[in-house]
Amino acid sequence: MTRLHLFDLDGTLIHGSAAAIEISRQLGVEREIGELERAFADGELSTAQFAVRACALWGELTERQVAAAFEGAPWLAGIHEVWADIRERGERCAVISLSPGFFVERLLEWGADAARGSRWPAVPFREPLDPEGILTPAAKVRIADELCAKFGLSREDCVAYGDSMSDAELFAVVPVSIAVNADHHVSEIASHGYTGRDLREAYELVGSYQ
Repeated sequence: MTRLHLFDLDGTLIHGSAAAIEISRQLGVEREIGELERAFADGELSTAQFAVRACALWGELTERQVAAAFEGAPWLAGIHEVWADIRERGERCAVISLSPGFFVERLLEWGADAARGSRWPAVPFREPLDPEGILTPAAKVRIADELCAKFGLSREDCVAYGDSMSDAELFAVVPVSIAVNADHHVSEIASHGYTGRDLREAYELVGSYQ
């Protein structure tokens, strides 16, 4: 059976943190991004409003800082091994995240078949951010459907891994879901739950990893 494994990024592949937090740490604006994160979690900001304000904080962002944020993030152990096993089985894996595409797409080098994030201007920013390019939780379902069409699969062939409210809509439409270090928004609806720092252990819950 061919399957498509769909991974969230923030709080899932990155343990206890997010791309925005790691980028902000490089620029010394952790407090400011923390305030935006809290406002978003409380429903006071849309994903687009969050992105516009984050972009204003990151006006001096460089490619070197993005690379440092990516390399220094607290990634779960075993990501490369899990994705290699998925490929060896003839299955597919993809990352779908609300975070900036320029960060998310770096995971293609780790073996993801696809990596989709919000559309931001290239770093360093010379163009304004277009709010229309910022993904919403509902967009995760749309992108999952697009990837299924690309790989000749359906929602019934999908396994989703996520941790929070932004993953709830996707969890609701796939047959198998893994709540990874999750909050109540998805832990109560997931097929399985995992708490820890090794993706191989979460992957084992799907009954695949050997």
